[in-house]
Parts: sequence; C-alpha cells; structure tokens
Amino acid sequence: MRAIQFKSFGGPEVLEMVDLPRPEIKDHQVLIHTQAIGVNYADTMRREGNYVLPTHLPFIPGSEVVGEVEEVGETVTAVAKGDSVIALVGAGAYADFVVADEASLIRKPEQLDVYQAVALPLQALSAYHIITTMGRLQEGESILIHAAAGGVGSLAVQLANLFGAGKVLATASTDSKRQLAKQLGADKVIDYTQDNWDQHIRDLTGGRGVDVILEMAGGDVFQRSVHCLAPFGRLIIYGVASGETPVLNPVDLMEKNKTITGFFLPAMMEKPALYQESLQNILNFATEGKLKTIIGKTYALEDVAQVHEEMQNRKTQGKLILIP
Repeated sequence: MRAIQFKSFGGPEVLEMVDLPRPEIKDHQVLIHTQAIGVNYADTMRREGNYVLPTHLPFIPGSEVVGEVEEVGETVTAVAKGDSVIALVGAGAYADFVVADEASLIRKPEQLDVYQAVALPLQALSAYHIITTMGRLQEGESILIHAAAGGVGSLAVQLANLFGAGKVLATASTDSKRQLAKQLGADKVIDYTQDNWDQHIRDLTGGRGVDVILEMAGGDVFQRSVHCLAPFGRLIIYGVASGETPVLNPVDLMEKNKTITGFFLPAMMEKPALYQESLQNILNFATEGKLKTIIGKTYALEDVAQVHEEMQNRKTQGKLILIP
C-alpha cells in the first residue's frame, strides 16, 4: 500500500510517499480501505516533533479516516466487511489502508458523504467536549471561540448555539474567515490581528468578560484571553498553533475565580462509551441539518506537503481532506 511517512522531524518537505506492506489486524481490530483522510494541526506537530505524546520514527501521521471495512478480526461484532465507517486512530491514517480498534469506530450514516463524515470525528468531538465536558457551558452563558473559521472553530460556533449559549463571540484573521464565522452563527466577530482585540471583547460584554473561552493559539493570544475571562470563567487550552508556549501567573486567576483547563482528545478516547455517545449525537446533528461541515479543500494523498504548508501559513479555512 501507499503511505505518507517521515523519518526525521522538520518542515513539510520531510513527508514522503512510501510503499509498505498492508498492515495486519488483531482479533479486536478492523482493516479499513481509506476513502477520505482528515488533516489536523496535530499532524503538523507530530511532523515537527512537538506533539504532546512521543512520536517514534519512522512515523505515518493521520488519526481521522472514513472508509470501507476490508477485513474484521475474529471478535469484532459491530461491523462487517463492506461497511462504511468513521474511525479515529492513534496514527497511520495517511495511507491506503489503516487499522482501527472496534471501539474507536462508528458506522457512517448514509445521509453523509465521505467528505462530510471525515470532517466530524476529531474536530467535532473536540469542539463538543471542550464546550460541554471541560467548559461546562450553561444555557445563556457567553463563549469566545478563537480561529472560528477553522476545523474546530467552525463546528464550535454551531455547537455553542445548539447548546444554548447566550452570546457567541468569535475571532478570525481575515474578512472572509470572519464572514464565515458570522454565517455559522457568531453574534460578534473580532479581528484578532488588531492590537486591541481583547479590549473590544471586554467592551462587547460590558466589561464583565466571557464565561467560556476556547484557546488554541498560545503565546500572546493566551495571555490576553485570560484577562477576557468573566468571574468564574473557564478557559480551555486545546493547542498551541503559534508554537509559543503560554506563560501563566496563577495569581491572575484568583481575583475572579477563573479556571484554566487543558483538553486532549486521545485521553477522552480512553472512555469508549463517552466517545461513542457523543459522536452519535454529533452525527445526529449533522444528518438533521443542524450541524454544517465546512469543507475547505480536498487534496490528493501525494500533495500532503502542500496541505501542511497551507495550513500552517493560515491559507485555509474549514476542513482539509486527503483523498487516497
């Protein structure tokens, strides 16, 4: 099979197409013939050697896939050969075939095509649990979503409204991205390339601040976001896209009883029942037309270096997809 692999850490140029044996499965696993592969910021961090977990070389990136079941292990009962499935895997999705545990996959609804389906598992699950499990958003509370035209952000704007947010504030770097966030349901959209964006947010909330903030940039964006939190506000960190590690003075949290929480989806995957239930809820939203997937662009598998370059240079919006 063809696969995208890197043998050393570095820029997009370290990604190379290789020919490897088709992987073998264990009793509780299935082999999936990939049809669409999701691209995520975590893949670029893996490539650079900056991921939360160790990346052992050589490495095939990719954790999100939609495809057809090619082979099933002896104890697998949830799916059969020929079924169309959505799966999250630890790695290895940038390939013609990928192995997935039975507990980590779910049948693809017929109402969704492979592009819509692959845009949901990692990013929609992240948005879902950041807002509900970690952010504990209550009906009527305000929420601030950074990078609101991106994969997680575009879904988070919609989910925040579905979960009853009182005011949805969003940030984005360009006019087209801000327009998209507005179309998806953001009440106010802010240009965070402007020096005073944090003051603008405080002004929009009457000086009170925001109840829940989704933060994935790090650096200065993190610092300013902390000061945008309302009393008892919760800020959830789920990435450091800028590469600038945030610095926190814990005393800044005390006066208004602020909370800062980290989110890492693989840890959530250790609770299969929670994963299955939330993903089913997300698929229901999508099939009912309540949750729209924003497909930014599709690329051939061999063009993966271009995808990574465009993503890291903020030239994209919505979900980026590789087609084997």
